[in-house]
Amino acid sequence: MKKLLIITLLAFIGTSAFAQEKIQWMSFEEAVERCAKEPKMVFIDVYTDWCGWCKRMDQSTFANPVIAKYMNDHFYAVKFDAERQDTITFQGHQFVGVMRPDGRKGSHQLAHALLKNKMSYPSYVIMNEEMKIIQVIGGYQEAQQFEPMIHYFGDEAYKAMSGEDFLKEFKSELKP
Repeated sequence: MKKLLIITLLAFIGTSAFAQEKIQWMSFEEAVERCAKEPKMVFIDVYTDWCGWCKRMDQSTFANPVIAKYMNDHFYAVKFDAERQDTITFQGHQFVGVMRPDGRKGSHQLAHALLKNKMSYPSYVIMNEEMKIIQVIGGYQEAQQFEPMIHYFGDEAYKAMSGEDFLKEFKSELKP
């Protein structure tokens, strides 16, 4: 009985520690500040509150502990509400949230700049350590699709090979 209790407790602790791995999301401003002090690639999840696929991405792909660990190790991960209503100063420019003529929230100017005016949610922006956009990727992705994509950029393979060649060699850490 005592042995069973210890085994159960150890299994619970091991599972809990693994399950607790979550993406350490931060604001855009925090990522800019941290990148200036300690350079690292930046991953930006551009979303809206009303986007169903954005919520699903949070609940499935971003909640996967393998994805979360890799994201935390290789990126400053940013959640950016494309309809936020504040002002952000970035690289000498001021970007503001806009209101539509009907009084509803419009897209933030920085969201337009990050997504190169292709306003689709969810979308992901990969930036290098100098806060320069490397890639913009649109649409919901299952963990199996998302994992090689973040490795391609996080491992800096994009500098040396095509995405197709990278996929041929990529070994997933996700359980089937």
